[in-house]
Amino acid sequence: MSSPEQRLVDMGIQLPAPTLPKGVYRNVVIAGALASTSGHLPVGADGSLVLGKVGVDLDLDAGYEAARLAGLAILASLRAALDSLDHVQRLIRVLGLVNCAADFTAHPAVINGCSELFRDVFGEEAGVGTRSAVGVASLPLGVAVEIEAVFEIDWQRP
Repeated sequence: MSSPEQRLVDMGIQLPAPTLPKGVYRNVVIAGALASTSGHLPVGADGSLVLGKVGVDLDLDAGYEAARLAGLAILASLRAALDSLDHVQRLIRVLGLVNCAADFTAHPAVINGCSELFRDVFGEEAGVGTRSAVGVASLPLGVAVEIEAVFEIDWQRP
């Protein structure tokens, strides 16, 4: 059974540098055995944000990829806070917000971009938690998605 860090290597994923907060908040707060992340935005490899409304400017596949990028940003912040993703015991919860058209209803399919990433990195049991996927009229800076998560951590894990 491989560790989350090894799974990233096996999948050929190199995490981006953690982004700096764009306001008065922390990317990750650790309280006891929980690590809670702030909302993370979809940042491309070139550092640009994925902008637009899903169902208007972006199709479902582009929304899915935006959610995956937000998930990678979460993992980068989490690794920075924990020194290693191997300290993650399990995913507890994901909240995904989708900037979308009023008649768009495939929010869960968009947020699967993040959820499937977490499942692949942490495993079927530990990488799937509870989740809400919600459509909204707008998001900060005009991004396509914003995602936050809560993880259980174990400092005794290697």
